[in-house]
Amino acid sequence: MHAINASKQLQKPHLVVVGGGAAGFFCAVNAARLNPYLKVTIVEKSSKLLSKVKISGGGRCNVTHACFDIVDLVKKYPRGERFLKKAFHWFNTQHTIDWFNERGVELKTEADGRMFPTTDSSQTIINCLLSEADKYKVNVVTNYNVETIQRLNNKWQLINKDNTLEADFLCVASGGFPKLEQFNWLQFSNHTIIAPVPSLFTFNVPNNTITQLMGISFSNVQVKIVGSKLLSSGPFLITHWGFSGPAVLRLSALAARELAEKAYQFTILINWLGDVSEQLLREQWTGIRMEWKSQKIHGKNPFGLPQRFWQYLVHLIGIPEQLNWSDITNQQQNKLITMLTAYSCSVSGKTTFKEEFVTAGGIDVQEIDVNTMESKKQQDLFFAGEILNIDGITGGFNFQNAWTTGFISAKSIATKSLEM
Repeated sequence: MHAINASKQLQKPHLVVVGGGAAGFFCAVNAARLNPYLKVTIVEKSSKLLSKVKISGGGRCNVTHACFDIVDLVKKYPRGERFLKKAFHWFNTQHTIDWFNERGVELKTEADGRMFPTTDSSQTIINCLLSEADKYKVNVVTNYNVETIQRLNNKWQLINKDNTLEADFLCVASGGFPKLEQFNWLQFSNHTIIAPVPSLFTFNVPNNTITQLMGISFSNVQVKIVGSKLLSSGPFLITHWGFSGPAVLRLSALAARELAEKAYQFTILINWLGDVSEQLLREQWTGIRMEWKSQKIHGKNPFGLPQRFWQYLVHLIGIPEQLNWSDITNQQQNKLITMLTAYSCSVSGKTTFKEEFVTAGGIDVQEIDVNTMESKKQQDLFFAGEILNIDGITGGFNFQNAWTTGFISAKSIATKSLEM
């Protein structure tokens, strides 16, 4: 660590972090730890700290994802892939696991790769971050709405209706915003703002009788957007308004901009059998009919599909209840195969996934130094988290972006402040 003389200790450089979420806290606590002579303040416009951490994963906090190969990891980010490919060399999934483990928080991996604290409580992550803030004397100010920011005499001035905060270093980690005008307070930075659109949302299918099956889930379904190459596979849920589950949420992230341009009016094809293609099903069909020939089609199905859903599908095609598999006509057979592997459904509108609002859009990462998270346009200005035009699919990837960009910012600020 650099030596600092007594006079400089009396004039501690000041870092102000705007945003009391995951990225903001991670930047603040790590900067304070890496440079004990740095004064660190977090300002949060609401009365709540780490609110997304609190609700993530149904209150368990999906901290990260057990994806350790950077090439594979960056593919989980529809926007920001190339930027993060470099950033993850500085701080990645393993670093996240180690960081929390060193502070007594052990993470576990679930079957789908999502990682949670072994306590299954988001409060464990919140307590860890609050404890670090307390340990390194990070000052946290809530209900502080930054109205204006300006640069004056090589200092940052953060102004609200009550007072002005002065900072040597500024890190903006305020999260994403759903509307472009909500970025207006960042005009001082002269950065390009990529217009935000929603990501991670469920699909509405109004006036479709399939919603009568709300609550039925599938372990592996493939969903494709008609007219594009975009598709996603995974768990799938029928709700009272339409479709949800990881397969839908991932697809909503991948297609966020395309679907916004379509005003959320589009058609999807659903393969209820997952990776079983129409061609493969046709090849297997004779064997299935022979094996099940004496069984009623309305009875149990050979595909492991939920029984209520199967009966709905068979009824939709118009197959009589008493018909055996051996008596199915070619026309009924073709309809059933199509329904199973390419069920067409019109989507009209979206619903935000619980409270886990994620946006595609924000500060253009081409204007950020990936090795430091410092602005290429403004000295001593840093960005971290979802305020950047980076977003991932569901599964802990957005938090990993927060930890990564927050840590790189912290390390850079700590290093620069030691040289003051």
